[in-house]
Amino acid sequence: MRLVWKSLDKMRCLRKRSTIPFLGFLITFLLFLNLYIEDGYVLEGDKRQLRETSVHPSSSERYVHTFRDLSNFSGSINVTYRYLAGTPLNRKKYLTIGLSSVKRKRGNYLLETIKSIFDQSSYEELKEIVVVVHLADFDLAWCENLVQEITRKFAHHIIAGRLLVIQAPEEYYPSLDGLKRNYNDPEDRVRFRSKQNVDYAFLLNFCTNLSHFYMMLEDDVRCSRNFLTGLKKVITSREGSYWVMLEFSKLGYIGKLYHSRDLPRLAHFLLMFYQEMPCDWLLIHFRGLLAQKDVIRFKPSLFQHMGYYSSYKGVENKLKDDDFEEDSIDIPDNPPASLYTNINVFENYDATKAYSTVDEYFWGKPPSTGDFFVIVFNKSIKISKIKIVTGSDDRQNDILHHGALEVGEKLVGTKKGKQCSSYITLGEFKNGNIEVQDVDHKIAFDIECVRIVVTASQKEWLIIRSISLWTTQPPSQ
Repeated sequence: MRLVWKSLDKMRCLRKRSTIPFLGFLITFLLFLNLYIEDGYVLEGDKRQLRETSVHPSSSERYVHTFRDLSNFSGSINVTYRYLAGTPLNRKKYLTIGLSSVKRKRGNYLLETIKSIFDQSSYEELKEIVVVVHLADFDLAWCENLVQEITRKFAHHIIAGRLLVIQAPEEYYPSLDGLKRNYNDPEDRVRFRSKQNVDYAFLLNFCTNLSHFYMMLEDDVRCSRNFLTGLKKVITSREGSYWVMLEFSKLGYIGKLYHSRDLPRLAHFLLMFYQEMPCDWLLIHFRGLLAQKDVIRFKPSLFQHMGYYSSYKGVENKLKDDDFEEDSIDIPDNPPASLYTNINVFENYDATKAYSTVDEYFWGKPPSTGDFFVIVFNKSIKISKIKIVTGSDDRQNDILHHGALEVGEKLVGTKKGKQCSSYITLGEFKNGNIEVQDVDHKIAFDIECVRIVVTASQKEWLIIRSISLWTTQPPSQ
């Protein structure tokens, strides 16, 4: 045990020299211990006193734990929540949507967000979701007034068990005074973001057993129509692959999807490092520590930031997700296929990345007349719609300036792989993009290839940002 104390003393010294290396070492150390030690995790109020081994005892007087407890991320946190509206159902749902909200100096978007969630869902989709709102403000009068509004406007959803409003009492929070001022943030900013980490930790902890998946949203969000159907389509497509966090928006804490089984560990993680950095940074660390190295973000985005004023001091926040689409239920099918191109590929921006629904793209050096980009399907299919987008936000001139879209049949083998011997042109690219509807009504045969053909050389490089295909029937496996 003395060795453990010495290790902690050394870590405290390292913290003074460099916050980031210290944090990385401590996180790795604690998660390593989690493989070997199975014990309880304790969160208590001021009345319970345990021997304190906190890394930052001066700023965590109410958050008391033992060294052995730090290593167990599997249990729930001992918090007695207030139920302000609704109660959980016994049956697990497919998806929990979690919102944490505090009083804003200017504007309040919570009611609009809740309305958007329910309005953009079909009756069948509503059966599979539960929305949990954590009112994380210590102004009880404000909370009471807001609960009355929520109850009045969404009574039938509360009765049906689709909407819960909760609160974690203030006495369960760690101290928010005298916090570390990392990144030269002002004291009030550090207090705000540190409390926000705890707000989310308590929300995650509450939602652990409500559903199979958990979606993190902010309280000022607009949803795409039938977003749950889009989510399920993506989740199904990822079966058999490992993931910790899937992202359906590029902004903040919006549209971050987790397995509910990971929520206890994430809740503990946010509590342990609540004063170190903002929540979105901690989410990135958590994902990486659980061995998901890369971001897995899907497009189009299913959620859009709509708030104009931030919950921090009411400052303006005009951030928008330019990948958001109101009708994002129309997520492409993109059946299994092989991709070929004779365009000179730049680094690792290979052809397959244009065909992925993840936020990736193909990037090639300037194409010449006759160059091609071909998709060869594993099985012939019927296609209802094709949509191709070239260029990117930061390289808007790297589009296909002159090109045609073709579909083909009659596969033949060549030295460079399979290729169709017969093609029909569907249309020309305009401003780098093309979208063709009702392809199955225009083409009599089952399609075996889709081909992009460069019809004039260009000096600019070429980004194929996305190739999206919709089929009229499930593709053969």
